Amino acid sequence: MNAGCLTIKELTDAVGGGITPRMVRHYHQLGLIPQPVRSPSNYRLYTKKDVLRLQRIVALKQQGFQLNHIRHILEVEPETDTTTNMIGQLQQQYRAVIQQISQLRQTASALEGLLGRDRHCQIMQAEVLAQLKLLDVETQAGLGGLEQLWSGLDAEVHTHSEAFPESLQRLLPDLSNRSEIEQHLISQLVLACGDVSLVSFVKLSRDAIAASRKALKSGCQVVVDVPTVAAALDQTRLVHLGCQIETLIDNPHVTTVTEAELAFWQHQEWREKLQQVTNGCVLVIGYAPSVLLEASQAIANQKIQPALVIGMPIGFSHAPAAKRQLTQNEVPFVTIEGTLGGGALAATALNALVESLIEKPDCHCYTKDAAIPLG
Repeated sequence: MNAGCLTIKELTDAVGGGITPRMVRHYHQLGLIPQPVRSPSNYRLYTKKDVLRLQRIVALKQQGFQLNHIRHILEVEPETDTTTNMIGQLQQQYRAVIQQISQLRQTASALEGLLGRDRHCQIMQAEVLAQLKLLDVETQAGLGGLEQLWSGLDAEVHTHSEAFPESLQRLLPDLSNRSEIEQHLISQLVLACGDVSLVSFVKLSRDAIAASRKALKSGCQVVVDVPTVAAALDQTRLVHLGCQIETLIDNPHVTTVTEAELAFWQHQEWREKLQQVTNGCVLVIGYAPSVLLEASQAIANQKIQPALVIGMPIGFSHAPAAKRQLTQNEVPFVTIEGTLGGGALAATALNALVESLIEKPDCHCYTKDAAIPLG
C-alpha cells in the first residue's frame, strides 16, 4: 500500500461526522469525489486532499445544501475560482431551488385543499376524490373538469365556519412526542402564517417552556423590540398575570423591519436601553435582527439575564446569524431558524405560552421526555 494513503475506512474515520464507506462510494457515483487510485490489491487509496474535500461536503451538508448543489459548488477548485463566479453560481442554484419550492408549494396547496377539509366537507370531499381518479388532465376539457371539482368542493365553505383544529390534525406532522404546551405553541405558529412546513424550523431550548411559565407566573417584565409587536400581544392576559410590557424602540412611526433596523443602529438610546432590561424578563424580538444580535452578545457577556428570549426577526443575513448566536447561548429560547419570522409570529409565540399558563396552570407535561429541541 502506498505510503501516506488511506483506505476507505481510514478516510471515513479521519473525516468523522457519521460518514460511512457506503456514503463515500455513493459520492463517487454522484461525482462529488473523484475516483481514487487503486492499490495492487484493488483497494481504493485516498490522500489528504480527499480528506479535505470530504470534510467540505460534510460541512456543506450540515448547512443544509443538497448533494446536487454541493457538486456544483465543488466543481471549480478554490484556487481557480473567483468570488464573482462563485456568487453567480450560487445565485443560479438559489433560483433553481426557489423554483422547486414554488412547484412543491403548489402541490402542497392542492393537498391542503383536499386534506384540510373538516367533517362538514367530507361528503363533497369523497365525491371529489372519486372523480379525481377518473379525471383526464391531459386535455383542455380535463383541466376544465378539475376546475369544476374545486368549485364544487369550495362551495361547501359557505355553509359553516372553518374548523381549524380539525384541519391541523390532518396536516401537521406527528407531534405525539411533544408536550401539550409545545403542540399548542406549534399549532398557533402554523395558524399565524398558514404554512405547515414552519414546524421543521421551530426550535425550543430544553428549558424554554419551564422558564417561560416560571417567569410569567412571577409577573415578569415583557420587553419587545417595536410597538407593532407590543400591539399584537394579549395584553388582557398579561395584565392578569401582572406582567408589564416595555418597548425598546419606543417610536410609533417605526412600522417596518427596515425602519426598526435603522432606528436601532442610528439611536444610541435604544442600544443603551437594551443593556438595562430587567433580569428575569421575557425578551420578544420580531423585527430587527440587530436587536437580537446585540441581545445575544449582552447575554454572552453576562450584561443582561432574561428568563426567556423569543427571537424571530426577519432578515437574509443578520437574522439567521442572530438566531444561531441565540441558540449557542445558555439562555432559554424559542426561535425559527433561517430567514422566517416576523412580529406576528413572535407575538403569537408569547401569546400561546401565556394562554397555556392561564388555562393549564398546573400542567407538568413539559417536564417529561418531550423537552427536546424541535427539528
